[in-house]
Amino acid sequence: MFLKSLLEITMLVCFGAAWPISIYKSWTSHSSKGKSVVFLAVIVVGYAAGIGKCLLTGAHWSVITLYFINVCMVCTDMMLYFRNTAMERSAAAA
Repeated sequence: MFLKSLLEITMLVCFGAAWPISIYKSWTSHSSKGKSVVFLAVIVVGYAAGIGKCLLTGAHWSVITLYFINVCMVCTDMMLYFRNTAMERSAAAA
């Protein structure tokens, strides 16, 4: 059981390492180019399924916490997508 949790934690840390970079780029570029809100939503659904699996199997709280942190980062990137899209539309209208 410990090895299974350790492997899942490693996966979540590796996947989660990319989100701060993506958030930073979204924040500083003010552009939604290269982003897909559908792709981000699919990732959130996948992480939610992982949380559900953890709750059903009684996984260690650290695994659930990492899933939750990743969901928060993806949702942050998704909010920045909408912000950047609105900024692009207002700039195009001006």
